[in-house]
Amino acid sequence: MPIYEYRCLNCHRRVTILYRSFAELETARPKCTHCGHDQLQRLVSRVAMLRSEDARLDNLTDGSSMGDLDENDPKSVGRWMKKMSAEAGEDLGDEFREVVDRLESGQPPEDIESAMPELAPPPTDDAL
Repeated sequence: MPIYEYRCLNCHRRVTILYRSFAELETARPKCTHCGHDQLQRLVSRVAMLRSEDARLDNLTDGSSMGDLDENDPKSVGRWMKKMSAEAGEDLGDEFREVVDRLESGQPPEDIESAMPELAPPPTDDAL
């Protein structure tokens, strides 16, 4: 069963679509699962490699992975976040990938927070 990822040209969110067969893929007219728009751009999906948990944890604790991190450069932060999520071996969801994509395109974190308010934690009683 093929899985394809798309970028919606209307809301700019990443969409993952599972097709039951390659035949279905040939006739399908995919739509954005967020806004329903049918103008989607196909993306290149990432490749997964199986490694032991010990190997992944060793890579996470390796300080050399932060050597080229510049916290003032959104692209650098996005690359680092993508690398760390890959090492963790967990799928952190569409919202995480969206934030990383925006950072890698150079969008400042403040702009991302404004554009994606649903990612902010709800205020606590302590904040009042």
